[in-house]
Amino acid sequence: MTDETTDTGATPADPLSSPLPHSPAATADGVPEWEQRFRAPRVSLPDWAQDAPDRSLFVSNATGTFELYAWDRASGSQRQATDRPNGTTDGTLTPDGEWIWWFSDTDGDEFGVWMRQPFGGGADEPAAPGLAPSYPAGLALGRDGSAVIGRSTDEEGSTIHVVRPGAAPVEIYRHQESAGVGDYSHDGALIAIEHTEHGDAMHSAIRVVRPDGSAVAELDDTKGGTEELGLSVMGFAPVDGDPRLLVGHQRRGRWEPMIWDPLTGVETALDIDLPGDVGADWYPDGSALLIEHEYQARSELWRYDLGADGRTGGGLTRVDTPAGTVSGATARPDGAVEFLWSSAARPPEVRSTSGAVVLDPPGRKAPASVAVTDAWVEGPGGTIHALVQQPAGDGPFPTVFDIHGGPTWHDSDAFASAPAAWVDHGFAVVRVNYRGSTGYGRAWTDALKHRVGLIELEDIAAVREWAVSSGLADPDRLILSGGSWGGYLTLLGLGTQPDAWALGLAAVPVADYVTAYHDEMEALKAMDRTLLGGTPEEVPERFEASSPLTYVDAVRAPVYISAGVNDPRCPIQQVENYVERLERRAHPHEVYRYDAGHGSLVVEERIKQVRLELDFALRYLKEKAGEGEEGGGSN
Repeated sequence: MTDETTDTGATPADPLSSPLPHSPAATADGVPEWEQRFRAPRVSLPDWAQDAPDRSLFVSNATGTFELYAWDRASGSQRQATDRPNGTTDGTLTPDGEWIWWFSDTDGDEFGVWMRQPFGGGADEPAAPGLAPSYPAGLALGRDGSAVIGRSTDEEGSTIHVVRPGAAPVEIYRHQESAGVGDYSHDGALIAIEHTEHGDAMHSAIRVVRPDGSAVAELDDTKGGTEELGLSVMGFAPVDGDPRLLVGHQRRGRWEPMIWDPLTGVETALDIDLPGDVGADWYPDGSALLIEHEYQARSELWRYDLGADGRTGGGLTRVDTPAGTVSGATARPDGAVEFLWSSAARPPEVRSTSGAVVLDPPGRKAPASVAVTDAWVEGPGGTIHALVQQPAGDGPFPTVFDIHGGPTWHDSDAFASAPAAWVDHGFAVVRVNYRGSTGYGRAWTDALKHRVGLIELEDIAAVREWAVSSGLADPDRLILSGGSWGGYLTLLGLGTQPDAWALGLAAVPVADYVTAYHDEMEALKAMDRTLLGGTPEEVPERFEASSPLTYVDAVRAPVYISAGVNDPRCPIQQVENYVERLERRAHPHEVYRYDAGHGSLVVEERIKQVRLELDFALRYLKEKAGEGEEGGGSN
């Protein structure tokens, strides 16, 4: 392979008379639009210091690597705060805006320590001396210079520590199951912890403690692990001496907020009659909530005013945003709402309800892509929602099933450079929100149990049948593709549905489930125990049924795999085990290993990976078209 997009040249006539994939024409400066989308400067939604709102922190790829940037809104000055070979995205500001905290790992392995530097610039220093490296498990910063730091290691499980200036860290929580910091109250009197001591890593309980670790209150909708109902910490009220905690719950079959007073135990339901999942955050004065509503792969914002008592409802008002996806939003002290918005067709922008574009990075903007259409397909577990993008012309098209990771995540009508690159090359792209995806109610997400992987592939198969029968997709040129959990489903699908796919593209996948379990970070082990009902030793038949390695000898399609050698989520050894089995069969495959973790924050590395996938697909589909012209069948 080369680092350049393959030029397929003149293509032979296709036996099905459907469009062939192709290399798109270069623009006037010789750079194709699909590469421009990756290189275009991006910015995240700026975080701002609660007590110094003119001081902000955001992430940008302006240098070609995603790094943290400090922004003084009063003066307009911006500076790059971090500069590391593999990038930095995990950071926050202290409430007074004096310090930037950022997480320092090694080459993307997610194992490290918190560092800090002055907002105006200066040397980095350890933010919590005395705490050994770990996987991060939440961070909350106090107004007195204290911090609550969550950690996770294979040996210690989950621990939470209070760190005060000039003092040694004090451990206030420890448990072998996964847990993390939820929030720190405005006055530093209370700490909210999300934990899964009951053993269900998909459904957390909440414990509120004092800074010395003594318990204040517990909220556990799982009833000790007997009910599959989760809770999430959305944040303490931003008012001194106010114990109100905004909590997400699933009691009515979807995520929605309520207000809980851990000192009195009073729970206040909120009258928010919206059909999808509902998230919330406080307005800065605590008088209202900013509602983020996700429904059918789109999102919108609302303001929910609280009554004089700060609890009862006072009305729900729509915050005007364009159709598409809001990837984050924050209410500013002046009442304006800033939000990061995009759609599949239009690249992201940081906007404000004041009408202004909040943060506009310099340089060439990303070229637009094509809009998505919705497909609703009846499947074995209910109606499946899929998002479809297609190139100009009439189908059937060579089609990429681009499967999202997570698994508890969902594809949305948001701008994504990789699907747009496939469309530019003449492919249709189908993204399936299979069972296990969020945004379609608790039952849909929680359906992902015990028959892990196989359930999702049943839904993908139903959408595949629709795509072919509708005339969208060419059945002989279907590509199964995805990253992380999507990469796992790709390898599992190639083995369990060997006649359905022309080739597979798996990025950072689970390939050998048993080895992956033993090598992965502890929090993911807890999730796997929840999904499969135990460890590989306790339920070996479930791990075997759900492991791509079990079916590797049945794979017929060529396989492309990319993997990060420092990946703690889908570790490299289990990928090597799968590749070795392909090699024994001399099965067509290619592997790309790169020096990073679970993906890359370097723009040129991302472009290289997409280029290699495109090259692999174009070469093999061109060969397949040649076989068909000569009377050959499918591989």
